[in-house]
Amino acid sequence: MKKRIAVLGATGSIGKSALDIISQDKNFEVVLLSANSNRQKLDELSNQYPDAVCQLVGENGGKEKLLTVIQDVHPDITINGISGAAGLEPSLAAINAGSHLALANKETIVMAGYLAINLAKEKGVNIIPVDSEHSAIFHLLQGMNKEQVSEIILTASGGPFRNSSLEEMQKVTVKDALSHPTWNMGPKITIDSASMANKGLEIIEACVFFNTPPEKIKVVIHPQSIVHSMIRLSNGVIYAQLSKPDMRHPIHDALYWPNTRPSTLNPVSFDSLTLEFHKPDLERFPMLSLAWEAAKRGGLYPCAYNAANEAAVAAFLEHRIGFMDIPKITAHVLQADWSADSPNLESVLKADTDVRTIAASFIK
Repeated sequence: MKKRIAVLGATGSIGKSALDIISQDKNFEVVLLSANSNRQKLDELSNQYPDAVCQLVGENGGKEKLLTVIQDVHPDITINGISGAAGLEPSLAAINAGSHLALANKETIVMAGYLAINLAKEKGVNIIPVDSEHSAIFHLLQGMNKEQVSEIILTASGGPFRNSSLEEMQKVTVKDALSHPTWNMGPKITIDSASMANKGLEIIEACVFFNTPPEKIKVVIHPQSIVHSMIRLSNGVIYAQLSKPDMRHPIHDALYWPNTRPSTLNPVSFDSLTLEFHKPDLERFPMLSLAWEAAKRGGLYPCAYNAANEAAVAAFLEHRIGFMDIPKITAHVLQADWSADSPNLESVLKADTDVRTIAASFIK
């Protein structure tokens, strides 16, 4: 019996990688493809997958239609490669439809992780991380005694400015920030990598995903992006997952979990391999400290961190602010009171809107 797959954000980098893996296995059937605004590419995919429902989300009423379609097509697995807060409601819709969720959308867990996890338990489905770091931790923890894990260590490439001075970073242009040395991603995620806000989101995500306090989440700069994350046990021993920096690896693992299958992807060769590790500079990358702060405070602070960063990145891409203004805007937003005992979807979405209003005013 074929496994029915929905690919959300099908025209983006995650979607393209997912479809490359899916196309190699006749036991996968694509039943839904979505895109934000790239109608031409979605039409091309429609010709390639004529039996799949195709939904353009950016058009009028597109988001509501997508949520309905997810329910209607009943996928076995939904790959969510949507960028930003826009991915939250589709994630919840997929879970609600009884679909396993292969999740590349960090914001689902950052904004409303406990809602998503509790809903998945209720529906009897799994959330399988597709971010390379969380995928690594997810698989490293399989068969481990969680009580023996003393640290989760997230690796970070360091982005294009890992060796830049603070003075140089004050002068960073949009073009500079979009030139990532390792990964090929969309503009928002690429800017997040440059500011290390992506690692900040992953700190928050790891706290929720793996039910781990923020002080046990560490970050290490690893320029080669071969080690995708590590766990340290109470005896001091570290376990790591290694693979080439190719998002098809964690997507492949998510599609076949809890099993694994041979793949055509190139493995790591140790013939000429150098691995470096460095401590992150929190002065040059304050988005890390702000993320730990948001994770510790809990409530709606993680949601506020995410929305403030999204608003700031959009303004930077539009050349309205400087690169180092991104953490300034985020810090300003986090000064407000975002405490909440038990956030629900309504309060999360309201906080997301309120943060963007505050950020827009501060940007002006």
